[in-house]
Amino acid sequence: MSGLVLAVDGGNAKTDLALVATDGRVHALVRGPGSSPHEHGVDGALDRIEALLLEAGADGPVAHAELLLAGVDFPSEVETVQARALARGWADRVEVANDTFAVLRAGTDRGWGVAVVCGAGINCLGIGPDGRQARFPALGPITGDWGGGQDVGLAAVVAAARSEDGRGPRTVLEQAVPRHFGLASPLELAEAVHAGAISERRLVELAPILLAEASDDAVAAMIVDRLAVEVVTLVRVALERIGPVDDPDIVLGGGLMQARDARLLAGIESGLGELGVRHAPTVVDAPPVVGAALRGLDTLGAAPQAYARLRSELAADDRLMEVTRG
Repeated sequence: MSGLVLAVDGGNAKTDLALVATDGRVHALVRGPGSSPHEHGVDGALDRIEALLLEAGADGPVAHAELLLAGVDFPSEVETVQARALARGWADRVEVANDTFAVLRAGTDRGWGVAVVCGAGINCLGIGPDGRQARFPALGPITGDWGGGQDVGLAAVVAAARSEDGRGPRTVLEQAVPRHFGLASPLELAEAVHAGAISERRLVELAPILLAEASDDAVAAMIVDRLAVEVVTLVRVALERIGPVDDPDIVLGGGLMQARDARLLAGIESGLGELGVRHAPTVVDAPPVVGAALRGLDTLGAAPQAYARLRSELAADDRLMEVTRG
């Protein structure tokens, strides 16, 4: 299997693994549980990837492994994961990076630009045409982050509670937020979360509800506008760090962006226009494993037609359809 690329998108909730030939053919595509080193430790994460590799039918080392993992944020973490992955003998060469690299590569064939990912959390990556990088630790509030689905969901809960007791303006979130959990009021929801009956992690489920209400509710709209400002701020700082650059590609990924909310995207486009970005951002719908596979082909110097074949096969492949529905 020496001519293959092992491409991995290892998230907090799931891991997608693909084996791809240098001509762009997809040999295998499988999904398993999350493989973030922060969640499972380095060896625990690699064990999960190895189980998927065996499921995919690998029978020997591949030419290159591209492991793009959530929770790999600092150079020391990259070095540790890379060394231990290389020691497992999966590939002749191993590259480890944060999963934001997958979104950027899936959204632009130029290989440089700025990607902002809004999933459960928020993160940003900038790569200049000369290879300079702008990175953010993305460790949550302790590194100044705001804007992932968890943050937006919590903001909806806060707005609902303050609407109920009068500390804040009235909002339909007062009814919509507890109703999602089968409860009658924000106070009931607060009690359920406090008692552990509802996990705080489930607050991420409220992000789509807030987006839906923002078209008619001023409080929800204000939270969406705040998210747009945060995305533009990340892009601005990334461009400052990799710049000056002319006509950068801006890529948006993650569930909040894939919802393609009109107000959110309009706010982002308006803010980017003020930064001098001349064209609309690209919203990436492809699974991040596509970006990991493309980066692997980059490393092996694949022919141009291989990239088109890879994108075409993954877009039409029943295995991918099962993965994206899973």
